[in-house]
Amino acid sequence: MPSIYVTCRVKYLIMSNKEGRTEIQDLGEFGLIKSLQERYGATLATTIKGIGDDAAVIEKNDEEYFLISTDTLTEGIHFDLTYVPLKHLGYKAVAVNVSDIAAMNGKAEHITVSLALSNRFSLEAIHELYLGMHLACQAYGIDLVGGDTVSSRSGLMISITAVGSVKKENVVYRSGAKKNDLICITGDLGGAYTGLQVLEREKQVFMANPEMQPELEGKDYIVQRQLKPEARIDIVKELEALQIKPTSMIDISDGLGSELLHLCQASGLGAEIYEEKIPMDECTFETANEMSLSPITCILNGGEDYELLFTVDQSDFEKLRNHPSISVIGYMQDVTLGVNLVSRGGTSIAVKAQGFRHF
Repeated sequence: MPSIYVTCRVKYLIMSNKEGRTEIQDLGEFGLIKSLQERYGATLATTIKGIGDDAAVIEKNDEEYFLISTDTLTEGIHFDLTYVPLKHLGYKAVAVNVSDIAAMNGKAEHITVSLALSNRFSLEAIHELYLGMHLACQAYGIDLVGGDTVSSRSGLMISITAVGSVKKENVVYRSGAKKNDLICITGDLGGAYTGLQVLEREKQVFMANPEMQPELEGKDYIVQRQLKPEARIDIVKELEALQIKPTSMIDISDGLGSELLHLCQASGLGAEIYEEKIPMDECTFETANEMSLSPITCILNGGEDYELLFTVDQSDFEKLRNHPSISVIGYMQDVTLGVNLVSRGGTSIAVKAQGFRHF
C-alpha cells in the first residue's frame, strides 16, 4: 500500500492542477485566517479566545488570563537589510509583538525567538540582532526565554512569540464596541509609511550611484517611526490609572482603514471618522506632499505605526479629553450606515481596506 505521505502528495498535486482553485493572494491574510478559523477552531475549555484577535486568550488562574501572540518578519517582505540595521530590526521584532499584547489591554512578560538564517550572517551579525531584542526586552520589562534556530536558503526570517497576562476583568477584544462609542487613537499616524518611502528613495539613489550619501536631514522622526517603532504599553497603564476600560481595541499595523474595519466587523457596527481629527506629525505631512503622496492615504493605508485604535463609552470622554497622546476621531454607528471618513471638505468617503497585503 502507498504511504500516507505519497497519498497526500498525489492528492495535493491533483488539487493544485484543478481549474478554479482558490488563490491565497485573492483571499488576503485575513481571508485566509477566517477560512482556517472556520475549519479548525479551538476545542479546549481553557481556550477562551483563539484565532481572530490580536492575541489568543488562555485560562491562567482564577484572576488572570494568559495572552499569546506570534509575529513573523521575513527579509524582502517586511524588511530590507540594505537600510535596516540589525539592531533596529531586533528591537522592532520584539516591539510589534508587545504591541499585540497591549492591544488586548495586557502586559507582555516573556518571548521566544525563532530564526531562519543563511551562512552569510556571521556570529557578530547575530549578536547585533539579539542586542536589539535585548534592548527592547529591557525597555518593556520582559524576558527572552528560548526559541529555535534553523538554516535558510532565502534570507533572514524572525518569528517571535510573546506571552503575557491580563486580569480577567480587564481583557479587551476587538468585538466589544457599542453604538455611539467614541473612536480613539494614540499618537500620530502615517509617519512609518512616509519614513519607508524616504528609505526606499535613498536606496534607489545609492544603487544608481554608491558614492552618493543618503539625504535624511530633517527626516529623523519618520525614519525612526519605521525602523524603531514603540509599543504603546504606556497607554495601557494610563488608561488603567484613569479608570477607563476600552470597549474594543486593536493595534495599527496595517493602516487605520484596515484596523477600523476589523473593529467594525468584529463588533457588528459601522463608524464615522473625521479627517480633521486624525493627528499627523508635521514632518509626515511635509514629506508626503514632497513625495506627491496623499497624507490621508498614508494614514489610512500606510501601516506600521503600532499605535492603538480603541473605542470607549461616551461617559469616559471627560477623563481623556485633555490627554496629550489620545485623540477622539469619530464614533461607532449602526452597521447599515457603513464605515466612512468625512473629509476636511465635508465629503463622506467609504473606508476600504487597502493596507499592507501579505500575499
